[in-house]
Amino acid sequence: MLEPSHNNELPAIPAKRYFTIGEVSELCAVKPHVLRYWEQEFPKLEPVKRRGNRRYYQRQDVILIRQIRGLLYEDGYTIGGARSHLEGNSEQKNTTKTKVEIQQIKAELQEILNILN
Repeated sequence: MLEPSHNNELPAIPAKRYFTIGEVSELCAVKPHVLRYWEQEFPKLEPVKRRGNRRYYQRQDVILIRQIRGLLYEDGYTIGGARSHLEGNSEQKNTTKTKVEIQQIKAELQEILNILN
């Protein structure tokens, strides 16, 4: 997963399976109440909840939080804009890749047609 370049000043993510909300708060430079709010706003952000309703974040959650942080704090996105960007990001990449592949195939077919004529 990509980590935005503007998050380089953040500490490295340790090789652990689960992180508490306090650890994630320090790793991402975001307060715990902000993390709880982002859980409501970003459907992809869903930490595991165990006894006592304690949250345990996994590595991909931490990376996602850093992406959200970058979009909101560095790139100036709104919550809705960041949500749309994250939801449409993979779809947009696939669409762009498909368009490029189609253009390449068309060019190859045109070359074959020119050879046959």
